[in-house]
Amino acid sequence: MVNLLATGYRAHELNIFNQKHEAIPYIKAAATSRLVPLLEDGLEWLLSPGGYGFDLWAVEAALELKRDYPQLKVSILTAYANVDEKWKDDRKLYYEELLRQVDHHASVSKQSYEGVWQLTARDSLLVRKSDAMLLFYDEEMGEGSPRYFKERALKRQETGDDYPLLTISAETVQSIADDARSAAFE
Repeated sequence: MVNLLATGYRAHELNIFNQKHEAIPYIKAAATSRLVPLLEDGLEWLLSPGGYGFDLWAVEAALELKRDYPQLKVSILTAYANVDEKWKDDRKLYYEELLRQVDHHASVSKQSYEGVWQLTARDSLLVRKSDAMLLFYDEEMGEGSPRYFKERALKRQETGDDYPLLTISAETVQSIADDARSAAFE
């Protein structure tokens, strides 16, 4: 596996409304725990749709891993230009900082948001260009935005492609949080 698409819930779908939320470090740790074995096996690129939420937290985790895995490259490919134009200032600053650190960033459409076709084009391109998907998705949490990527991954598998769908569940994140809290009391 060379190219991994990492995507999942948007922040608001997780009831996370700022970068200081206590769950974010555990979500990033879950991403890291899935990325390390893939890096050991030759992962070269992490591809992200760049949505505010798991997409960017996975990017952040990957950027931190680049210290130990310098072969890793990170790309953010958004659906349209100026994706952050309606975001609050703190989110814009966070996003702009990540853009400065990634190896590649671009938009599928050079226009601002015009319609769902831009999202569809981006999603199709990312799934086509990746060898596997890391998806923060949990059936019990409800479908939310990750369902579209899950459907694309399953469709690709149905055509006979070897396209692994690796998941992170809410239970995984909770387990990491519980372990961290237990370790803090030891």
